[in-house]
Amino acid sequence: MRFRLSDTPLDIGTERRALDHAAAGAYASFEGWVRDHNEGRAVQRLDYQAYAALAASEGDAILDEAVARFAVREARCVHRVGPLAIGDLAVWVGVSADHRDAAFSACRWIIDEVKRRVPIWKNEHYLDGESGWLHPDNTPVDTTT
Repeated sequence: MRFRLSDTPLDIGTERRALDHAAAGAYASFEGWVRDHNEGRAVQRLDYQAYAALAASEGDAILDEAVARFAVREARCVHRVGPLAIGDLAVWVGVSADHRDAAFSACRWIIDEVKRRVPIWKNEHYLDGESGWLHPDNTPVDTTT
């Protein structure tokens, strides 16, 4: 399984070692952190929820596509679920490849596809006491239906 959800803090060293390959000459990664603002509002914390079975399946499909599309040696992604504080690591993507261009390109493509395709939602808790659910692409979830 190349993609997984985690309800505990991520150990980047362990994740990074899973990418080791004797033929790899490059490694690229992306870390997404919880920030203290979004769309002009002060954010206090986040809660992530996911449709776990579909998230794992779609995440693995994205990583399999990336390996084939960019000819990388290995690709991994871990996304946090549950409550996260400002500054917490929310998502990590790592790629190893023979050359840097493939590693950089695959890493960017993976995080963009995860945000677009994987069913993970965040509930932003604002400093003013309100909260709001957002889709992975940062659009509001319609809770009126």
